[in-house]
Amino acid sequence: MATPSHISTASADASPAEAPDNTAPAFSPLYQQIKTLILRSLQAGEWKPGDMIPSEFDLAARFRVSQGTVRKAIDELATDNLLVRRQGKGTFVATHAEQHTQYRFLRLLPDTGTLQDQGPAERRIIECRRQRAPAEVARQLALRTGDAVLQVKRVLAFDGVPAILEELWLPGVPFKGLTAETLADDKGPMYALFETQFGVRMVRAVEKIKAVGADAESAPLLGVPAGTPLLSVERLAFTYNDEPMELRRGLYRTDARHYRNELS
Repeated sequence: MATPSHISTASADASPAEAPDNTAPAFSPLYQQIKTLILRSLQAGEWKPGDMIPSEFDLAARFRVSQGTVRKAIDELATDNLLVRRQGKGTFVATHAEQHTQYRFLRLLPDTGTLQDQGPAERRIIECRRQRAPAEVARQLALRTGDAVLQVKRVLAFDGVPAILEELWLPGVPFKGLTAETLADDKGPMYALFETQFGVRMVRAVEKIKAVGADAESAPLLGVPAGTPLLSVERLAFTYNDEPMELRRGLYRTDARHYRNELS
């Protein structure tokens, strides 16, 4: 199959994600252009978390490129945990509800055993309220100061022992209808809830980590004396197209657990 030098030759029945005005720059490698088009279809909701995407053969015909080019694009998306290959079944949109991905953003592990060994966290919602975005929160979430945001505070515990105190800031429009009752009643990963009920999938995050001491507010909630060393983790999570969708600030007890990350 002939390979075009750009993707503007998409078929007449192409979806909006393939339209010429959304075409990736001609100077990027062809498989990267296909990756971008697939990402745009994911962002537009053409294939939702858990859905099977078209076969490599069908995508190659749709984009008028070789199957090898499509395969390379899908390989990268699978490496990025956006797609999941299942032997003999096909390729599916990854979901945070899957066992191998639901702990992807929870990096606090027990000093002995594994994250799975310690079981799911027990969650206590302290606060869930809508308000106007403070300037710093608005800046990080690419909002205007004063835009509606949702502020959530919760404590995560393992075996009855508080381990994490979190404050989350979410843009108000995508998470309209999210309540403390919804958060308290859901027993799965929070990011899976965001996917299924609000159509928001977190695909990557950046974090800042530093050591702090427990203050007068955090100490009793975490069950430690004031001044106890804690790990402070600030995370900015993004959905498709690098759109910031959550600002999360957590205080972690590390007397029996450690924060583990993998570098590659």
